[in-house]
Amino acid sequence: MQIIQGIREKGAAIVITVIALSLIGFILMDAKSGSNNMANSRSTTLGKVNGSAIEKEEYEKRVQQQQAQQEQQQQGTKLSTGQVNQLRAQVWDQMVSEKIFFAEADKLGIDFTNKELSAIISSPDQSNPLLREIADPATGKIDQAKLTEAFSSIRKPKTAEQKEMIESQLIEPQALTSISQKYIGLLNAGTYYPGWMAEKDSKEAKAFANISYVAIPYTVINDSAVKISDDDIDKYVQKHKTQFKQDAGRMISYISFSQLPSPTDSAKTKQIIDGLKNDFATQPESNVKAFVARNGSVVPYDTSFVKKDNLRSRASDTITRLPVGTVYGPYVDNGSYVLAKIMGIRSFPDTVKARHILIGTSDPQTGQPTMDDSTAKKRADSINTALNNGASFAALVAQYSSDQGSKDKGGEYPTITYGQMVPEFNDFVFTKSPGSRGVVKTRFGYHIIEVESQKGSSPAYKIAYLAKEILASGETINAASNESLKAAAIKDVKKLDEYIQKNGLKKIATSNLVKESDYQVGQLQDARQLVRWAFDAKKGDVSEPYNINDQFVVAIVDKVYDKGGVQDAQTARPMAEAAIREEKKADEILKKLGSSPTLESAATVYNQQVLTAGADSSITFDAGIINGIGREPKVTGSIFNKDNQNKVTAPIVGKTGVYLIKVNSIGTKTADTPEAAAAFYKQRITAYRSQAVGNWFQALKDQATIKDKRSEGNY
Repeated sequence: MQIIQGIREKGAAIVITVIALSLIGFILMDAKSGSNNMANSRSTTLGKVNGSAIEKEEYEKRVQQQQAQQEQQQQGTKLSTGQVNQLRAQVWDQMVSEKIFFAEADKLGIDFTNKELSAIISSPDQSNPLLREIADPATGKIDQAKLTEAFSSIRKPKTAEQKEMIESQLIEPQALTSISQKYIGLLNAGTYYPGWMAEKDSKEAKAFANISYVAIPYTVINDSAVKISDDDIDKYVQKHKTQFKQDAGRMISYISFSQLPSPTDSAKTKQIIDGLKNDFATQPESNVKAFVARNGSVVPYDTSFVKKDNLRSRASDTITRLPVGTVYGPYVDNGSYVLAKIMGIRSFPDTVKARHILIGTSDPQTGQPTMDDSTAKKRADSINTALNNGASFAALVAQYSSDQGSKDKGGEYPTITYGQMVPEFNDFVFTKSPGSRGVVKTRFGYHIIEVESQKGSSPAYKIAYLAKEILASGETINAASNESLKAAAIKDVKKLDEYIQKNGLKKIATSNLVKESDYQVGQLQDARQLVRWAFDAKKGDVSEPYNINDQFVVAIVDKVYDKGGVQDAQTARPMAEAAIREEKKADEILKKLGSSPTLESAATVYNQQVLTAGADSSITFDAGIINGIGREPKVTGSIFNKDNQNKVTAPIVGKTGVYLIKVNSIGTKTADTPEAAAAFYKQRITAYRSQAVGNWFQALKDQATIKDKRSEGNY
């Protein structure tokens, strides 16, 4: 983890000193007060959690940091609008969670102290985020001279930016980890499993049953035979209010008018690229790159050779059968008309075995610099010289390589396929002969690579693509815009429905409740403006057209829900319908069975069989699943109810059907040895602790008062 991104002093030693000393300066201050000072009292408040504000400034800073990190991990590819919207929602949820958690920890007196932070940074353990900067790479031990120099030279960060970096990338993550561990420790310590309960559970776990039963599955009645009214749903909702709490939101439907290219647009693009085919075919290789760029190809010319399996063309089977110099196309691929020209064919090994030592110049996760280029190059050259003089490759890997994926294997990659590694690495191992070694620079740093062996041989292809994207013309876009304006002008919903039907349009109704801070409406990924409109609108309002993705959208507010109470029948139906159907089927089955049915009479009524289970001692109270029945808690409970032994139970309404059970016998396994009893106790206490750890945060969140005001700030 790199803490100070903005530091660019020359020389690795200076960088190490600045990082370490800036941290020590922070250790000597109150970490917690630094955190509190970060919130700008003049910032816009986006919301509150139990009265504690979430500020716009801090929220935006976090969004920008995480966006930059994700784009770095994607090799500089910008996030789409939909991805950014998703990221913003994730950051909001994260900040809400932190507010809830840290407030609870503060009530319990759980804190992260300066002493703890100092101990973490001084530790040689791999969890130390600065270990790479202040440890001797040969021994893994902390370099006390650097640490001492840091203490005596700098007591605080030089700039506000460095101070913020230290806070967000070191102190806050370490505080979260430490406080979480302490909180979980309290939960574990507070889990109480009394001896009498352990004895009871152990006794129940050793009991096993042998039963006869009849299972009448709900499938004996067709779904179509069961009618569920709104009144049925309302009654069910009232009995299960906690499952059907109503959130504030809107139900929205919409009509879309496509802006995608028309057949005419496609034909014009094909005509353009057809006109370039002859010139493309006659271009010498030296001029192909310029020709492709000059004619606006959306696929730049790549001079690399690529094996057939890695070609990203839908026409690769045809293209690879053509002789060098041939132009194929145009064909449609990924929304473009494409011409493909075979520039060269060359054989390469199928796989290569190689080993390397990486002198990294940046963190592969964050992209932040870890060593300046000149220092890394000098170190790589020195290591290569040492290898030429007989030094151990494995020893130097262990001492210097920053590639954690191969370090414990002596730096070796036993089976490298063509195109698997970054281009420079790939070119070296596939073009050099076995035994070759050299220093190669990639975006990760400098590699000392040694080619050990190569196997097989197959062709690779160098192909130039001239690709023209098929775009919608102004006429196509204007036509879609005009159609959407016509629809939006009809403000009466009934008349709009008639217009939709008359013109062969499709009205799409969203199945999920749209909430005030949502960015998505149905399949519309970037619909934030539409959502904001909907929450200012009334039921039955029709929107003006919104330009979303490749379509104009006209929306209708079908329903307005305020927070509180329970869902109405229409909203609750998708979740309640299946359960109500099973209840109705169970009632019908019970009615047909009559009073006091026997196993034989029940089997006869529904043409089922009387079956047995448990001869293998598998039916226990703890097992949960009964062979032939499945997981039916009510059935299991009835089996081990003493009142039901040696007689037929009343019909049991289960999850998948109605059951009649007769308990033939209850047996008991031999008593546990002291070791087995101890293992049983340990297993149970572990399970209870896992349950506590798994449920604690949701319980805190359910009790929290969360006020989300993002929509008021045009978020």
